[in-house]
Amino acid sequence: MKRGRLVAIDGIDLRSVRAAAREAVHASGTPRAGVSLWDASGVFHELALVRGIASPRTLLVLYAADLAFRVRWHIAPALAEGRTVVAAPYVGTAMALGRAVGVPAAWLANLLRFAPRPTDARIVEADRKPLTHASGFVSVAWERWAEPAGVDSDAFTREIARQLRPRRARR
Repeated sequence: MKRGRLVAIDGIDLRSVRAAAREAVHASGTPRAGVSLWDASGVFHELALVRGIASPRTLLVLYAADLAFRVRWHIAPALAEGRTVVAAPYVGTAMALGRAVGVPAAWLANLLRFAPRPTDARIVEADRKPLTHASGFVSVAWERWAEPAGVDSDAFTREIARQLRPRRARR
């Protein structure tokens, strides 16, 4: 059977990422397309119940654990069946957040090396301030690490957006 297509949608604002994912499914023109969304494993939902500050690396390891769950249960089986899968968000968001907070690129690449390479990758711009009303990996990182450390949300999101931009140019 033909291997499926993996479309990665990355960005800061989860609402914009989800909207782009829906558009990508529609644009695929196939009823066998589906979306693999962030926090499918529930690890971040459970984290919301815990008080305390998590380091950037801890949050990135949790993101990788959630992504591994998505790859194992959503992405790999669908690709093996020849389906199109839209992963929203995917590796780019975690890489950008990690680089924005100073985590070495080699450490990030090693952490996320299990993830299949996407057939297509897209970066979506936020249509509003993402940390004021949104939920998603970037806002969880801000709430769990940057906000308690006194980091300005606008500066935080601008730096992550800056880290995402070079990925678009490389694709």
